[in-house]
Amino acid sequence: MDAIWLTGAQWLAVLRIGLGLWWLESWRHKDKKSWSEGAGIAWAADVAGKHRWNAVRSGFEVVVTPRPRTMAYVVLYAELALGLGLILGFLTPLALVGGLLLNGLYFALMIHDWAEQGQNSMMALISVVALFGMSWQSWSVDSALGLF
Repeated sequence: MDAIWLTGAQWLAVLRIGLGLWWLESWRHKDKKSWSEGAGIAWAADVAGKHRWNAVRSGFEVVVTPRPRTMAYVVLYAELALGLGLILGFLTPLALVGGLLLNGLYFALMIHDWAEQGQNSMMALISVVALFGMSWQSWSVDSALGLF
């Protein structure tokens, strides 16, 4: 593979780190206090309640509604863990698959919001490229430890 300035593996690491920064920003910009008190989940419940797909409405009711506080922390710490894992390149394949799943959930929930759709599709695309390009080969804890 020919590349300019960096090797192909290094460019994939740049892509992985950029995705990690995106996840970290998703975590950073949230008001943690109001999220931990349920504001984010209440907003998501409102979106899910009006959703055109019954599977999204009923899935939200079964999984999220009975445990709003727990799910708020799951969202907050999943975004933080994904960001740090991808930036550091630690357990990278797991972080990429986890991020892809979270983007898929966000994509399905926010099907009516075009801005969210663009963000989630691009993050998912980067996850796929970073996963199949094995972006942990360079500049990563995984590489340093000989993982994957």
